Amino acid sequence: MELVLKYTQCLGRQRVKVRNLKDCKAVQAENGNWQSIRMVLADDNMGFSFNITTIYAGTETPIHYKNHLESVYCIKGHGEVEIVETGKVYRIGPGDIYILDENDKHLLRCDEGEDLLFACVFNPALTGNEVHDKDGAYALPEDA
Repeated sequence: MELVLKYTQCLGRQRVKVRNLKDCKAVQAENGNWQSIRMVLADDNMGFSFNITTIYAGTETPIHYKNHLESVYCIKGHGEVEIVETGKVYRIGPGDIYILDENDKHLLRCDEGEDLLFACVFNPALTGNEVHDKDGAYALPEDA
């Protein structure tokens, strides 16, 4: 234990950050469809952000991250992602990951009866204060 403490406090700065989900900032969607707990943000200087997001059962959310790339891992629940341009629908369930690497406009649907629980990574990193605009996008961070 002593070795770990010395390493984490090396050079007077914290080398390892440990956070618990309950201590992180929760953001509620403007439309009431989801909640996202922001665990790693831009000010952590990791080059990405990491969120635990709950999509509420029976909802559909239009999203278009014009300024961000996103990877989403499904922990629990079932739903689907529809790519608006092509109409292609992808079923999502526990153990699946979907990767949106072309800023695709998409619809995220959660099946009735059970929420979806996701682990999400964004690049560039979110600041934690983002609000979806009318297109379902987040603004580009000023320093990106």
